[in-house]
Amino acid sequence: MPMFQPSKRDGVVGFDGGGDGHVLDLDAAVKDGVLGGVVGGVVATDVGEKLDLKKMIEELDLSEVPSVFICPISLEPMQDPVTLCTGQTYERSNILKWFNLGHVTCPTTMQELWDDSVTPNRTLCHLIYTWFSQKYLLMKKRSEDFQGRAGELVETLKKVKGQARVQALKELHQVVAAHATARKTMIDKGGIAVVSSLLGPFTSHVVGSEAIAILVNLTLDSESRMNLMQPAKISLMVDILNEGSIETKINCTRLIKMLMEEKDFRSEIISSHSLLVGIMRLVKDKRHTVGVLPGLSLLRTICLHEEVRGLIVSIGAVPQLVEYLPSLDHECLELALFVLDALSSLPEGGLALKDCSKTIPNMVRLLMRISESCTQYALSILSAVCKLAPEECSSIALDAGLAAKLLLVIQSCDPVLKQQSAELLKLCSLNYSDTIFISKCKLTRTIQ
Repeated sequence: MPMFQPSKRDGVVGFDGGGDGHVLDLDAAVKDGVLGGVVGGVVATDVGEKLDLKKMIEELDLSEVPSVFICPISLEPMQDPVTLCTGQTYERSNILKWFNLGHVTCPTTMQELWDDSVTPNRTLCHLIYTWFSQKYLLMKKRSEDFQGRAGELVETLKKVKGQARVQALKELHQVVAAHATARKTMIDKGGIAVVSSLLGPFTSHVVGSEAIAILVNLTLDSESRMNLMQPAKISLMVDILNEGSIETKINCTRLIKMLMEEKDFRSEIISSHSLLVGIMRLVKDKRHTVGVLPGLSLLRTICLHEEVRGLIVSIGAVPQLVEYLPSLDHECLELALFVLDALSSLPEGGLALKDCSKTIPNMVRLLMRISESCTQYALSILSAVCKLAPEECSSIALDAGLAAKLLLVIQSCDPVLKQQSAELLKLCSLNYSDTIFISKCKLTRTIQ
């Protein structure tokens, strides 16, 4: 029998010869730990039928796989490894494609092949299959364990109160957040109704926070969403949004947004001064910037309901958002501009934008800077403001470099942007002679 020697490749125990090319000894590999954490040697796969390797690889979707299992060409786990005369191993389909392209070399070493035949590496194939089988069966066992535990916790919540209820909710939150099977079990066992029933006017914020954290991880059907839209439940969500931790506030915004997807959603549910103030606090929280995106996302959804826009303006959201624009990333910026554009359609929204000293400079700065959507929103806002006070606002806008930016936008490909820019340019030029207007364009400075 050939003597085993440590392979130079990946620290895997192997030997030369034996007809399989680069051969691995399974017992030695397990003992030496090259399987990446498999403990206790080979575990028999006590199943009725052979597990499908491709299915296991897809379902496991592991980020860390022993490098010896990876095909050097595709960088994916091998399912049918074959070895070349150079001793290098590849996935069969990948190396055959390499040959079909006319190559006569080994892809890894670039050695010219003196024999273009491929030899099935059965030992490596067995090792790959065994490693993935163990991981797969362990995943399935854990999945079944969490599935059962989710069902037990749902039953527990029907019986316990006080601190025991809090502990059960916390554990259920961890389980459903991490495992899809637990989420399915919870839905099948009526867990949504059980957890939803805990939300009410006398619910503590601790219980409410955990219940909301569970619900945002689940797919809510129409009946569940309608149940959660009860005034007492919404009121609790708003209270927690204003007083909870940053994680809880984000969960509240996510849950309210989920409820707004219901076709029978009524705008009076979100016509709450306290709700809108809570959202703006979340957006402006400089200590916890992770709340900006979910806060603006919910605010954008609320703005789709025209009846609520006036209330958003009344809480002072316009100057706060305008002030905050320069610090936002691209995704948040588009959301904020959408909200401001929607509010500009109201007389009071337009006035709030006009009265904010940073509106025009910030909007001019955004033209042709981020995306076509941002440019379109900024143009729309500038048009709304300039129409309110053409002489005053046009002067400020031109001094900020608007005319030059508009000339650049007009050269763009989008016909909508061209039309908006041309109309705004015409509006700004009405109060000036041609000579003065041209001097205010400052085209050279803008291009620089």
